[in-house]
Amino acid sequence: MDKISPQDKRNVVLLGHHGCGKTHLVDSILFTSGKLDRTGVFVTDTEEVEKNRKASFSLGITGLSHKGVRINLVDTPGMAEFHAETVNGLYSSENVLTVINAVSGMEIMAERFGVVAKDLNKSIMVFFNMMDKDRAGYEAALEEIREVFERTPVLLQLPIGTASEFKGVIDLVEEKAYIYEGDSGKFSVGNIPEELKDAVEEAKTKMIEDIVETDEELMEKYFEGEEISTEELKRTLRKAYVENQIVPVLLGSALKNIGINLLLDTLVELGKTPEEAEPWTADLLSGDEVTVKPLESEPLVGYIFKSSVDPFVGKITFIKIISGTLKQGDSFVVVNQESTEKAGHILIVDGTKDIEISEATVGDIIKLAKLKKSAVGDTVTHKDRQLKLRLLEWPEPMLSKSVQPKSKSDIDKISNGLSRLSESDPTFIWEHDAETGETVISGLGGVHLDIMVERLKKLFSVDVEVGKPKIAYRETIRRKVTAEYKHKKQTGGHGQYGHVQIEIEPLERGAGFEFVDKIVGGVIPKNYIPAVEKGIREAMKKGVLASYPVVDVRVTLVYGSYHEVDSSDMSFQIAASQAFKKGMQEANPVILEPIMDVEIFVPDENAGDVMGEVTSRRGRPMGMESVGKGLSKVMAQVPLSEMLDFSSKLSSITSGRGYFTMKFSGYQETPPDVQQKVIVERQRELEEE
Repeated sequence: MDKISPQDKRNVVLLGHHGCGKTHLVDSILFTSGKLDRTGVFVTDTEEVEKNRKASFSLGITGLSHKGVRINLVDTPGMAEFHAETVNGLYSSENVLTVINAVSGMEIMAERFGVVAKDLNKSIMVFFNMMDKDRAGYEAALEEIREVFERTPVLLQLPIGTASEFKGVIDLVEEKAYIYEGDSGKFSVGNIPEELKDAVEEAKTKMIEDIVETDEELMEKYFEGEEISTEELKRTLRKAYVENQIVPVLLGSALKNIGINLLLDTLVELGKTPEEAEPWTADLLSGDEVTVKPLESEPLVGYIFKSSVDPFVGKITFIKIISGTLKQGDSFVVVNQESTEKAGHILIVDGTKDIEISEATVGDIIKLAKLKKSAVGDTVTHKDRQLKLRLLEWPEPMLSKSVQPKSKSDIDKISNGLSRLSESDPTFIWEHDAETGETVISGLGGVHLDIMVERLKKLFSVDVEVGKPKIAYRETIRRKVTAEYKHKKQTGGHGQYGHVQIEIEPLERGAGFEFVDKIVGGVIPKNYIPAVEKGIREAMKKGVLASYPVVDVRVTLVYGSYHEVDSSDMSFQIAASQAFKKGMQEANPVILEPIMDVEIFVPDENAGDVMGEVTSRRGRPMGMESVGKGLSKVMAQVPLSEMLDFSSKLSSITSGRGYFTMKFSGYQETPPDVQQKVIVERQRELEEE
């Protein structure tokens, strides 16, 4: 395949709520471009678990050419629990296509990830899908688009027909009517139907005003009554889109292949090129800040945004080339892993096939097989300029379950499988406790962990038993105390001696840990201070109430003593650890539980019952508002432990019509009765282990 200039590339990530039709839309785009002979294949759902559940749980990548331009499409999951997948899709692309179900309007996941896209300065356009359904519409959602993205929505089309009679769209810029034949994607171009001319004139006037408002010179010309040419309009429209001033809005149906050709044309004509993207901020290994510009003349920088396991090939790594070039045979560095790798076969996805290329340049999304060490979120660079890209913070895993292989012979396989899965998702972590023999996986929710377990079984042929969910409780203290410990041991030869006095005090919630050295006069030599901090950090891994990690404390080292012969790093680690445990016992310790910000969408008639259910679960209602179409949004803060079985209860209350999202808000103290239950349950767990 010939080298493609960055000006002829468009990277597009599809965002939207679960069920809005993103994956079907990708199929329709490939069908319209000639890459598929039918739709409904769901090309980007490549995993068996996705095919079985008919839902996307990972990024799906494909590509095509349209009018001489290479378009990469990145399909994303529409569920909050697969946050990392969707955000990495945003990192991979300069353009965001937000897909909105025309019946449901602006749903929560489109809104939630739309805000992330806006904060990352991505250029955003909207496609109202399912315009062929009953009660489909777009007018009410335009104001929501303005509020979420803080940009002006510019309607570029009007529908021809409604619901099952929806048969085409009118291009307001060109003033042409596109009528489609069934679901074939074939269309004819004609004049605007007589009965729609008034609506077209009104909509076009509004569109022109929205566009010229972004350009002072053109606005002055328009208000002086001068005619605005189609070329001027298109040029200004693209400039406003690339500069993130507007959100172009298009209409269609993926199921009936209506409007897909115009969507492709718009992606080509308006789409931001890789070289027009915002520069990335990065940190050199020296600590200096540097700006990475998306230019071929710059040194190589890439971002690993997806990793998967192919049963036949092994590990597959997807890299977005941000700057520079990468040729077959070139060496590069995966900076986070300190691993030097070599580019063997460089592949790009084209429809349902892979195409090998000899050189990848700015904007390319490539596949490499069998890298020695790599993980999603890692930075790829030239060996002579190593740096790490700055990324958003990943949400902390809040739900844990134990997994145990049914066969002892699978112990090594489960470790290998979990390692590979954690490399593919930075919000999924696992750890093995050598003392208890227990393996614990943690993620963003029940569905997230279920999918990871299914992948473990399918991809790595490991049959596992899954334990009950575990909550990420924490421990902290309520008052300031002073604690002292002297570790003194004589065992023949050199002994052990370490003596510390520390002050432990609570910090505000979310502050983490702070260590302060106030040693004066050399009573503890400087070279032992790091050992003191290390001992305290080690002790904080297991609190005194229920062996949960300790957070939000400041420890100040105020005094101590040492022995010239018997003192060592280990002696001071032990002394510090014991002093901390002793002090925490006296500092009025308490267990903290994770609190979630919960948004529950329910039919209006069920809102009161749901509010009562939230309150019964120790939730704190934060308000309720109507979101239109007979739905209310209930907002609350609820302990995570109370949300584990909420999904089934909500389904029962609303007859399956309600749904909710939640994200971590912070930690707060558990009530005494709850704390006692947590301690008893934790003791039982530890005894069983």
